[in-house]
Amino acid sequence: MINPFVDDFIKQGVFKTPAIIEAFKKIDRADFVPPELKERAYINEPLPIGEGQTISQPYTVAFMVELLRPEAGNKIFEIGSGSGWQTAILAHIVSRNGNQKSKIKNQNLGKIYAVERIKALYEFGARNIAKYNFIKKGIVETIFGDATIGLKRHSPFDRIIAAAAGEAVPEAWLKELKTGGRLVAPVKNSIWLYIKKSEKEFDKKEYRGFVFVPLVKD
Repeated sequence: MINPFVDDFIKQGVFKTPAIIEAFKKIDRADFVPPELKERAYINEPLPIGEGQTISQPYTVAFMVELLRPEAGNKIFEIGSGSGWQTAILAHIVSRNGNQKSKIKNQNLGKIYAVERIKALYEFGARNIAKYNFIKKGIVETIFGDATIGLKRHSPFDRIIAAAAGEAVPEAWLKELKTGGRLVAPVKNSIWLYIKKSEKEFDKKEYRGFVFVPLVKD
């Protein structure tokens, strides 16, 4: 069974959204770890992927994606795409029908702009995401660069998610989020959810007790 931890997360109440559950069942974590770690891919723990970085613990990814509430057709800015596992999960959700051909003409498939600062991981993640054809289909665009300055040329975004912790949420991300949009990002040892109510007003909620690698920036 692909990602056997999914059933445990359903029982624990971590998963609540059918589309998210389906994505986690379809996108195999073993496709996103180094070959020598494939036997450990289904353990609920972070695993090293090189360059001092990790593929996040499945529980953490599940928790953050549920907070993000991605929907079909969303445009999402992902900071620190790393292994590409979370990228592929998000791509499956926004494209409505994952790796299958659309039966609806001119369907809005959504788009993930996945930014990675470390060149070796950018290449590693792109190879992994390509296993599911999301790049070929135009559902994912991988970008090598510093995401802390934002991605103005593709903004505004329905959703923004970060995989590494900074000292604060960059102002650029808040500006590039659509009104009504959701941003999920680690700050120090907490996960923060921002919901944009207006141009300068946000609802915020903190979830403590997590550990992340530091956000890499220029």
